[in-house]
Amino acid sequence: MEEIRRLKRELVAKGAIIDYYQDTMQIPNGNVAKWDLIDHKGAAAVVAVREDGKLLMVRQYRNALERETIELPAGGLNGREEPTGVAALRELQEETGYISDSAELLTSIYTTVAFCNEKIDIYLAKDLRPGVQHLDEDEYINVEVYSVDELKEMIFTGKIQDAKTICGVLAYAAKYNI
Repeated sequence: MEEIRRLKRELVAKGAIIDYYQDTMQIPNGNVAKWDLIDHKGAAAVVAVREDGKLLMVRQYRNALERETIELPAGGLNGREEPTGVAALRELQEETGYISDSAELLTSIYTTVAFCNEKIDIYLAKDLRPGVQHLDEDEYINVEVYSVDELKEMIFTGKIQDAKTICGVLAYAAKYNI
């Protein structure tokens, strides 16, 4: 494959969660193209499995979709250097109130490779203990519990459409033959 070169990168807008850049690219046929890039510091999600085998999920309103969603507990890194396993366990406690001492990496995903570099590492947490939920000021989250079969049904009927949740639940189910 011939080389594609970036000629220039310009910051268009700096946001609280993402930065938007426009890249000027030289493509192999000699043309110059403008490509958008959304730069994201990264995130972590957690498949939190209770002793009875059911998974903790969070229901919350998502502005981009203008509706509530059912998702894995997840959130952005506090900085690019933060270990994603630490972030996953932090988000587990903040969003659900549950604590775990270990996080096993299940899979990693890039959410939208055409224009965004957001990477989400998805972890498995077991041996959950009740703790205290610590929601951000702008968060309103309900914690719900589902079996893997219930979640798979919601995935395959389109009720769950969140990519990290689909990947996490199905990776967990495949790895453990559930």
